[in-house]
Amino acid sequence: MPQESTAEPSQRPARKLERGNRREQVGWYFYDWANSAFSTTVAAVFLGPYVSELALQAAGEEGTAPVLGIPVAPHSFVFYCFTISVVLQFVFLPLLGAIADYSNMRKKLMQFFAVSGSIATMLLFFVTEESWTLGGLLFILANLSFGAAIVFYNAFLPDIAEPDDRDRVSSVGWAMGYLGGGILLLLNLILYQLRETLGIDTGLAVRINLFSGGLWWFSWSFVTWRLLRSRDTVSALPSGESYFSTGIKQLVDTVKEASNYPHTIRYLIAYLLYNDGIQTVFSAAAVFATAPLANGGLEIDQGTLTMIVLMIQFVAFAGALLFGRVATRIGAKKALMIGLAVWTVMVVYAYVGLRGESRVVEFWIMAACIAVVMGGTQAVSRSLFANMIPAGKEAEFFSIYEVSERGTSWLGPLTFGWVNQFVGSLRPAIFSVIFFFVVGMFLLQRVDVRRAIVESGNEPPAVV
Repeated sequence: MPQESTAEPSQRPARKLERGNRREQVGWYFYDWANSAFSTTVAAVFLGPYVSELALQAAGEEGTAPVLGIPVAPHSFVFYCFTISVVLQFVFLPLLGAIADYSNMRKKLMQFFAVSGSIATMLLFFVTEESWTLGGLLFILANLSFGAAIVFYNAFLPDIAEPDDRDRVSSVGWAMGYLGGGILLLLNLILYQLRETLGIDTGLAVRINLFSGGLWWFSWSFVTWRLLRSRDTVSALPSGESYFSTGIKQLVDTVKEASNYPHTIRYLIAYLLYNDGIQTVFSAAAVFATAPLANGGLEIDQGTLTMIVLMIQFVAFAGALLFGRVATRIGAKKALMIGLAVWTVMVVYAYVGLRGESRVVEFWIMAACIAVVMGGTQAVSRSLFANMIPAGKEAEFFSIYEVSERGTSWLGPLTFGWVNQFVGSLRPAIFSVIFFFVVGMFLLQRVDVRRAIVESGNEPPAVV
C-alpha cells in the first residue's frame, strides 16, 4: 500500500484529475447504451414472466417446481437465481476491483465480463419447457457478468469528469442507457405484436427477443472499447506475489482503512438499502404485473407490459437529464431525498391501489411517476459516490457499490421471494420493499456529504 493511504483524511492531497475529453465521455456513454438491453429486454420484461411460466408448467400438484430436489414456488424461482448471482458478486467483485486498481487490467476486465455476459444472454434463446432451469443458470452467469463489468465502467467516471461535471456526465450516461434500451425494446415489441403474422409462436418470439438483448449488448460495446482508453497506473508486483494474492492483501488493507472515511461508509450503507428497494421494484414489476389476480398480480398481458416498460424508458431518459440539472442546482443529497420520497409513495400505492377494472390505467400512471425519478436517483447516487472515493481505489470502492447497483441487489429480491412463497400473494411481497426505502432515507439524511468528500481527499463541487 502507498504511504498516503494511511494518512489522516485531512492530510490527503486533493485528487489530481487527468481531464477526460469529449470523445472518451461519448465512449463511456455508449456502454450504458449497450448493456441496458439486458436490463430492459431481458431482466425487466421477458425473462421473468417467460421462465416463471415454464416453471409453472413444470410445477406438480402442490404448486411447486422441483429444482435440485428443492420445491420452489414458480414465481419465486427467478428471484432466487437473482439472489445467487448477487451472492457470487459479493464474494468476487471486491477482489476483482482490488486487482483492477493495482494492475492495468481495468478495461480488459470490463471487456471480458461484458463479452461473457452478452454471450450468456444470447444463449437464453435455447431455454425451452424441457430446459427451463437452464434459464436460471444462464441468468446467474449473465447477471454476475453484468455487475462485474459495471464495476469497472463506473470506476472510469472520476477519470473522465471533474467534480462539478460528474452529476451531468453520470446522468447523460443513464439517459443514454434508457434511450438505447428503449429503442431495442420498441423493436422487440414490434416483433412480439407481429408474431402471429410472421408465423412465430409466443415462446419463439420471446426467445428471439432475449437473444437480441445479448447481441445488442455485445455489438454496441465495441464503440466503448474504441473510444475509452485505460488510465490505470501499474504497480510492480511484490516478489513472489500474483495479482490474485496482491489483490486480496490490498482489499484487506482497504477494509482496515475504511475507518478513515466514516461518512463515505455511512452513505454506502444508505445506498445499499434504498437501492435494494429500487432494484427489487424494477425486477419484480414484470412478475407482479403479469401474475394472475389470485396470486396478487394484475393480469396485464405481455404486450401491454412491454408498452408500459417502453414508455418508462423514454420518460426515464428525460428524468435522468432533469435530475442531473436538479442535483447541480440544489445538491445531490437533496435531489436524492426527493426522488426516494416518490419511490416510497409509489410502493405504498402498489399495495393499496391497482384494484378493479382501472388497475391497468393506474399502473400506467404509477409507472410514469416512477420513471421520472428512476434514472435520476441512480445517476445522482453514482456521481455522488464518485466524489467520495479516495484516489487510486476507484474500482475497489465501486466493486462494493456495485453489489447493490442496478439489478444486483440481493436482500430485497430474497425478501420478496420469501414473502410471496409463504404468504402466497405478491401484494404483501411488494409492500415489504417499503422497509428499504424508509431506512435508506433515514441513513442518507445523516450523511455529511461535504465531509465525506473532504475525508476522501477530493474537492467538493460548488453545490453539495
